[in-house]
Amino acid sequence: MLKTIHIIFIFSSLISFVGRIALSQFNSSLLQTKLFKIAPHVIDTLLLLSGFMLVFHGGWLSAEYGWIVSKFIVLLCYVGLGVMAMRNRGGKRWAAFAGAILCFIYIFSIGITKQGFI
Repeated sequence: MLKTIHIIFIFSSLISFVGRIALSQFNSSLLQTKLFKIAPHVIDTLLLLSGFMLVFHGGWLSAEYGWIVSKFIVLLCYVGLGVMAMRNRGGKRWAAFAGAILCFIYIFSIGITKQGFI
């Protein structure tokens, strides 16, 4: 059940990020509404909490945990690139967006394989 909830938040976070990039590209006033300012933070917070709960309930800290550290490091890169994508325009935006999506894919693959770079 917890894994399903975590997966729902994973895809909600991705949809939220891609949607906000699309809206910001078209200078949408929707991004200034309270819902669009708060919802991504709530989704991402619940995603992190469900991830932490999975780690502790799954007993993954008692085994080899390098993959968790790898996920966390790439997550920081994802957040940084996501912020750059939201704040910049033109080529910088799309380069940061592509980098963030690649980080997302890598984080997802680490979660499935439990194999990181550490």
